[in-house]
Amino acid sequence: MNNIKVYRILGSRRFSNYWWASIIFFGSISFFLVGLSSYFDRLLFPFITLNNLSFVPQGALMTFYGTTGLIISLFLWYTIILNVGSGYNEFNNNNGIVTVLRLGFPGKNRIIKLQYNIKEITCIKIYVKEGLSPKREIYLKIKDKREIPLTKIGEPISLDNLEQQAKEIAKFLNIGIEGIN
Repeated sequence: MNNIKVYRILGSRRFSNYWWASIIFFGSISFFLVGLSSYFDRLLFPFITLNNLSFVPQGALMTFYGTTGLIISLFLWYTIILNVGSGYNEFNNNNGIVTVLRLGFPGKNRIIKLQYNIKEITCIKIYVKEGLSPKREIYLKIKDKREIPLTKIGEPISLDNLEQQAKEIAKFLNIGIEGIN
C-alpha cells in the first residue's frame, strides 16, 4: 500500500491568465500607439486613422491608459512566468507529516512550506458557497483552531471532485470530514 499521497496545485499558469494577459497587452499597446500618434501628429502604423484627435486631452489620456494597461499586463505575465500559487499538498503516513508547499513572488518568502503532524489534524473541512463568486474549498483543521487551505484559488472545482478529494484525504489520514450535509 502506498503511504504517500501528493496533490499538485496549479498556480498562475491557467488558460484564463494567459488569455487576460494577452488581451490587456494588445489592447493597451493599441491605446499607447494611438496616443503617441496624436502627439507626433502623424500615423505610426498605417492601420491607425486619426480624425481630429488632439494630444490634449484625448491623446494624453489614451497614452496614460495604454501605459497603465502595459504595466498591468507585464505584472500578469510576471506572475505567469514565476507560476505564483503553484505547489503541492503531500500527505505522508510513513513519517506522519502533512506538507503544504506554495510558490510566491521572489524574496525571502518565495517558497512557503508548512508542515504539520498528522496527529495535530482534527478533520478535513469542506466549505461551499454558491452565488456570483462561488467558493468550493477544502481545509485542514488543526487542533489549535487553524484552517489551512488545500485547494487552488480561482476556478471552483465541481462538487463531485471536491467531495471525492476530501473523502480520499480523510480516509488516507483516518480522520473525519466536516461540512458535508
